[in-house]
Amino acid sequence: MGSLYRVLTLGSALTEAVTAHEVFEAVAEQLLPAFGGQKLAIAVVEERRLRLLDQRGYSKRFLARFEGTPLHARLPVTDALTSGAPLFVESREELLETYPGIMVSPSNSWAFLPLIASNRPVGVCLLGFDDVHRFPDEERGVLTALGGLIAQALERARLYDAEFALARGLQNALLPHRLPTLPGLGVTGRYLPGTRGMDIGGDWYDVIPTGDEVALIVGDVEGHNVAAAAAMGQLRSAVRAFATAGHRPSDVVANTNRLHMDLDPALLASCCYARLHPRSGVVRIVRAGHLPPLLRLPDGHAEILDVPGGPLLGIDAAAHFPESELRLVPGSVLALYTDGLIERRDSDIGSDVDRLRASLARMGGGRLEDLADALLRDACRSADRADDIALLLTECAPPPQTATKPASAHAGSGPSP
Repeated sequence: MGSLYRVLTLGSALTEAVTAHEVFEAVAEQLLPAFGGQKLAIAVVEERRLRLLDQRGYSKRFLARFEGTPLHARLPVTDALTSGAPLFVESREELLETYPGIMVSPSNSWAFLPLIASNRPVGVCLLGFDDVHRFPDEERGVLTALGGLIAQALERARLYDAEFALARGLQNALLPHRLPTLPGLGVTGRYLPGTRGMDIGGDWYDVIPTGDEVALIVGDVEGHNVAAAAAMGQLRSAVRAFATAGHRPSDVVANTNRLHMDLDPALLASCCYARLHPRSGVVRIVRAGHLPPLLRLPDGHAEILDVPGGPLLGIDAAAHFPESELRLVPGSVLALYTDGLIERRDSDIGSDVDRLRASLARMGGGRLEDLADALLRDACRSADRADDIALLLTECAPPPQTATKPASAHAGSGPSP
C-alpha cells in the first residue's frame, strides 16, 4: 500500500508540472522524503550529451565536472541510461569496484534511474544518500516505476519548454524594440506577458510615422500560444503596410480585416487604431471589437472616449469600421490598451475601464514613462494574471513657453517691459 501511495502521489504532482524545472521540483519534493535521500540531480539528453537540468543538495562545482558528458562515457549515469536499467549502488566500495578511479560525490549510496520515454533516452535521475542505504526489491521496483513516470513528465515538459521558447522568441522579434522619436509627441509602450500557461499571447502595440502624421495601434489576438503570436505578427505587418501606404484609418482596419480573413484565420482579433496629426492635435480613431481609448486632459480630468466601433477582425470580410475624429489639446495623454490591463475577477468590463480611467487621472501629470510604469504596477497587484498586457501612451507636447525678463529691483512686482 505504501509503494502504491508513493507512485500515485508523485504521479499526481507530475501532472500539475508544466515546465521541466517544475518537474524537477515535484520530483525533489516527493522523492527525497519518501526514500530518505538527501541529494537529487536530474540531467537531460541534448545532442547525445548530458546537461544538468537542476539539482538539490549537491555542490555545483562537483556536478559542473560532468556537464556535457557524452552518452558513451563509462559512468554510472550513462551506463544506466544506455542500458535502460536502473543502477543501485549501496556503498562506496561497490561503486569504486565497478568504476575504478571515478570521482565520488559526498554520498554513500546512490540510485541511478534512466528516464526513457517513447523508447528514447530523455535523461537520468540521480538520488543520493548520505548514509549507507539498502535497496530492497520492493523499493527497487517502486523507483523503477517512478523513473518511467518522471521520464514521461519530463518529455512532455521539454516539448512545452521548446514551444514556449519558440513562441517567446517569435513574439519578441515581432514586438517593436524601440519606438520612434517624434517631434511634438511623447510616446511610450509596455508589454507584459501573463503569469499562466505559455506566458505569451497575441497582444501588441506599434507606432508608425506616416509623413506629417503618426499611426498608433494596440491589438489583441485571442489565445496564448505560437498561433496567437504568429497571427499577431501577420496583423502588425498588415497594419504597417496599409498605414504607410497612406490609407485612411477606416480603410487600414478594413483592409487588415480582409487580409486576416484571406489567410483563413483560426483566431479572432481586436484592435484600436488612431492616426494623429501632432501639430493640429486632430486624431482619427477606429475600433474593431476593442476597448475604448482613454484621454487625460492637462487639468487632470480623464475620460472614456465613446467612439463607435466595428466587429472583431476575422468575422466578416465586408465589415464596416466607423471612423471618429476629435482634437487633442496640448498636454493631453491618449491611452490605448488591451483587456489584460484592466480585467479582474468578479467585475464587469465597464467597471474595469472606469477604474483605469480613475487611475489615469490620479497618476498622471508627471513623466509619461512613470505613468506607464504606475499603470502596470497597479494592474500587476495580482500574481495570477491569465492574460498578457499591451499599453501605449501618447502625449501631445504643450507649446513652448515664451521666456520673460526678470523684474528689476525698482520695477515693483510686474515684469519689465
